[in-house]
Amino acid sequence: MSTHDPISDLITRIRNAQMRNKSKVSTPGSKMRANVLEVLKAEGYIRGYAAVEHAGGHNELEIELKYFDGEPVIKEIERVSKPGRRVYASVKNLPRVRNGLGISVLSTPKGIMADHDARDANVGGEVLFTVF
Repeated sequence: MSTHDPISDLITRIRNAQMRNKSKVSTPGSKMRANVLEVLKAEGYIRGYAAVEHAGGHNELEIELKYFDGEPVIKEIERVSKPGRRVYASVKNLPRVRNGLGISVLSTPKGIMADHDARDANVGGEVLFTVF
């Protein structure tokens, strides 16, 4: 099954699995999703992820969700830039999520990265989603 917006599909799967207190969730594999998961892992929002290859050459990413005292670490995850309305930000106008407590994940010319990494690298880009 192909989706028109793989990032929205990914964050919806994470959100739904956390509402059901699942420890793992799987999503179709792609380089973009793996890069987004790498940012979430580096920022401490998920435990990790692993690529799983099934028969027929189709692969999936299995995501280990993170909980603290029975509550999900990700309190809020929202898509910002959508296929119908792309949202771009320069390095000067990068959004701060909850006054710096959360992160924005951006797609920049230097790859997918968190907002503070984009400020350090002095690049702007498309604001994919925010996490708190």
